[in-house]
Amino acid sequence: MEYLIGVVLAVATCVFFGMLAGFDRERIFYPMMLPPIATYYVLFAAMGGSTPALTIESLVACLFLMLMVVGFKKNLWWVVAGLVGHGVFDFFHHLIIQNPGVPVWWPGFCMSFDVLAGAFLAVLLARRSGFERTL
Repeated sequence: MEYLIGVVLAVATCVFFGMLAGFDRERIFYPMMLPPIATYYVLFAAMGGSTPALTIESLVACLFLMLMVVGFKKNLWWVVAGLVGHGVFDFFHHLIIQNPGVPVWWPGFCMSFDVLAGAFLAVLLARRSGFERTL
């Protein structure tokens, strides 16, 4: 169920806010998805009361925040990498970091949202660059 909810929210976010409301006309719309996505695990570590998890999750969040800044300043494909990369991170998170505050359903939900939002941005970038005409 968490996967379905992640997909539905990603579609709703990208279609409603991005396309219909026009927020994706601004370069900052997709990069600004990364800060909350990257910092939820930090929140969960704080809620779980784990200092080691808080330290590791903070360092990982910094990596994704750097992708956001580079993507905003240089090339939005870095934001695609950040969104999809975070989805991959969600899949492996439990194998890498022991964070007692993470809800059981969170990684599946977050992975679904992240990958779909990243794919949505990738399609937009490909269309805007004329990529599909070169295939």
